Amino acid sequence: MLYGIGNLGVAPIRLEPSDASEMVTQLLYGDIFKILEQRKNWYKIRLDFDKYEGWLDKKQALLISEENYAQLGQQNLLFNNDLIEFVSDTNNLITAIPLGAVLNGLELLQHKFDGHIISTQQPKSHLIDIALIYLNAPYLWGGKTPMGIDCSGFTQMVYKINGYQILRDASQQATQGEALSFIEESEAGDLAFFDNEEGRITHVGIIMNDNYLIHAHGKVRIDRIDHTGIFNTDLKLYTHKLRVIKKLI
Repeated sequence: MLYGIGNLGVAPIRLEPSDASEMVTQLLYGDIFKILEQRKNWYKIRLDFDKYEGWLDKKQALLISEENYAQLGQQNLLFNNDLIEFVSDTNNLITAIPLGAVLNGLELLQHKFDGHIISTQQPKSHLIDIALIYLNAPYLWGGKTPMGIDCSGFTQMVYKINGYQILRDASQQATQGEALSFIEESEAGDLAFFDNEEGRITHVGIIMNDNYLIHAHGKVRIDRIDHTGIFNTDLKLYTHKLRVIKKLI
């Protein structure tokens, strides 16, 4: 078994081993992974954090030893707490890293970081503070950064930066936590899930106070939520049908 770490700011993970294949998620700086399969210029990888799988260009990560992988996997994660920051190498060349990049591998990568670090599990109230940093980030299928993010990437990253582990896709996240019967039972930081006409959960957002919701739809935005679903404050209509609200922490 081979192992690796993200040594760039962000790299796409694709559905198939091709640059033309859709991006299903992203490898952020410092993320570690197992290599399951190799094909010419591609690795099929499994991310350590959420066990998500996909294909990564071999040029966009660094191989590490099994020992280093195990050591990093046992540590409490350290994150970049700024929208965009930089690491520098031994030649003083810099790499831009996004909010939520993992900093545990700095020594291994021989990189220096002088920005703000978030290092411990934060109170639930801090979820909204982090969520608001992503406000107006454009929607990007498979994205996980302030430069482009999808709905479940947004919720996962907000929880991750605050020290909580949730799965990658909205349908997976909906299997976690405790279901609430009414919106009135929810607290800021709880997750609301929405389904399509076939009953499949396809969207997720974060409950805020006073019946507001922050979610990624076109961009990370704040809309109203009620028992029907999301009421888009710009379009003046409902865009998503509420399925369930979950308390994960």
